Amino acid sequence: MALLTPLFAFLYHLPQVYKWLLRPYYIASLFMSVAFLLVRKTPGICERLSTQREDGNSCDFDWREVEILMFLSAIVMMKNRRAITVEQHVGNIILFSKVANVILFFRLDVRMGLLYLTLCIVFLMTCKPPLYMGPEYIKYFSDKTIDDELERDGRVAWLVEFFANWSPECQSFASVYADLSLKYNCAGLKFGKVDIGRYGEVSTLSLSLFLRYKVSTSPLSKQLPSVVLFQGGKEVMRRPQVDKKGRAVSWSFTEENIIREFNLNELYQKSKKLNKNKEEKTEKASESQFPPVPEEEEPEPETKAETESKKDK
Repeated sequence: MALLTPLFAFLYHLPQVYKWLLRPYYIASLFMSVAFLLVRKTPGICERLSTQREDGNSCDFDWREVEILMFLSAIVMMKNRRAITVEQHVGNIILFSKVANVILFFRLDVRMGLLYLTLCIVFLMTCKPPLYMGPEYIKYFSDKTIDDELERDGRVAWLVEFFANWSPECQSFASVYADLSLKYNCAGLKFGKVDIGRYGEVSTLSLSLFLRYKVSTSPLSKQLPSVVLFQGGKEVMRRPQVDKKGRAVSWSFTEENIIREFNLNELYQKSKKLNKNKEEKTEKASESQFPPVPEEEEPEPETKAETESKKDK
């Protein structure tokens, strides 16, 4: 079952996977993920490599390399059990494939291991995964605009995500959060985002975003992303919850969990009623300001008898 679930998810999202794989970031990552395989199987290169096989065939994996690859596949399956989106599935495969490549290259030759590790570090520092650019109904706040917007109308509920672009979890959750905004955004329920990684150190009213909203950007706290529901400018609930040590309680950011925990269906129905009431009030106000203009009465058509009498005269 652990093998079938990611396989079905991959096949279902296959058209989207093609689009991602055609991006330069994923093309380079895939080449780096299969680097050892290419070196070991490429004629003209594999003959010069060392091997522990009894038959001396240096163009095939030895028993230790097979063990490392099997261990890698087991770790990927365990990690992908908690993966939400296809981006997370692909990201886990790429990440642990690179780790396996580092181990295999160092075992083969220290110089090749150092070269591959240097390439990974340079790639990590220079290349960033592409951000989500799909449709969404989300308003992006800064440290100066979030307070005013949340307190503007007490009847409007705000679902705000605190994120950072460098966080892989935030990048994976971006498409899920965008889909939720497309389904549930209305006059009384709105969606917002704050780049806490960018504005976390900027102070407003002598208080940073961390002190106001208690969202830490530390990777050890695992608080990113954090989704907080506000009503009238006050926090109602948040996920994930934070323990006394400042660490986030483990929670899965799936679409189903967000809908259930934040009661989005119920909030959406209440917000629709609020929207209808607003429309009725605006209609009544417009009618009171501009009374209806009385229609002019059209003349009645003359009968044949009247026209004949006029001719006789």
